[in-house]
Amino acid sequence: MLAKIRRSLAWYLTGPVIRLIAKTKLSPNALTIIGFLLSLVIAWVLATGHLFLGGFLVLFSGWFDLLDGALARATGRTTRFGALFDSVIDRLSEAALLSGLLFFYAAQGSFQESLLIFAVFVGSVMVSYIRARAEGLGLESGVGLFTRPERLVLLALGLILSPIDLALLVVLWILAVGTNLTAIQRLVYVWQRTRKERK
Repeated sequence: MLAKIRRSLAWYLTGPVIRLIAKTKLSPNALTIIGFLLSLVIAWVLATGHLFLGGFLVLFSGWFDLLDGALARATGRTTRFGALFDSVIDRLSEAALLSGLLFFYAAQGSFQESLLIFAVFVGSVMVSYIRARAEGLGLESGVGLFTRPERLVLLALGLILSPIDLALLVVLWILAVGTNLTAIQRLVYVWQRTRKERK
């Protein structure tokens, strides 16, 4: 149900743009690469301490990330490699954003924020890894609230609200706890599914 809502929302947000892009020679993989380069630019913006601006750029990056998959579906160019390539670049893009923010806080000697960003990174990787491994075993494990779109929106919100004292710190705590709980939730879900199979 949640996956259907996400797909409908994604098409609503990208439909008009996709119709224009589909008339060009841009491939879905090219859009994926452009999105990654955009993430590197945003990482630099965050590393240099422009957090408020970075928040809006993260939102834009999240929207732009929807385009490659939507273009592939709209033009009938979906491939298994394209899906893999998109997933890999998504992980690298998220790592770049968090690394930029980590660099900013580490340079200031902010231990708590640095530790939280590291925890968010670990949780994010585990959320994606558990799903990938489960799907490799023929199991669906897309449960949990803190998937990549939700993480990006929440991070963007924290960055935009960063001028407010402690706002970004609170968001980092929510992300650190939420991502790791989602990873545990997915692991338990897969365990329950495999446990039922043995009966």
